[in-house]
Amino acid sequence: MDPETVLWFDRATELLPYLIAILGISIGGWVMNTWLRIKHGYPLDGAWGQAIHPHTDKESRERIKLLTSENAQLRAELGSVKDRLETIERIVTDQPLRLAKEIDQLAIDKGGHA
Repeated sequence: MDPETVLWFDRATELLPYLIAILGISIGGWVMNTWLRIKHGYPLDGAWGQAIHPHTDKESRERIKLLTSENAQLRAELGSVKDRLETIERIVTDQPLRLAKEIDQLAIDKGGHA
């Protein structure tokens, strides 16, 4: 055999364990990444970018609809709470004389209409 070829094979056999280790770590990382994505519900992509997991079924779509409606309801409730808090803040920070006048005016209006 040619001495250059023998030298090349010797270097290749010296590097082979490192190449195998790098390949093993790469494959292990890919498997771990895929497992974590499945575990936490992230979609997996196929070779052409199509989603292969999780599949959206009827149950998932219904759950999304329920969560969306609940989200809208909670946002409306939060808006109501913000309005109430704004009123309370105004009452607390307003001058006492002005507050007394407003209360008296409400009492007069209620008495006058009753």
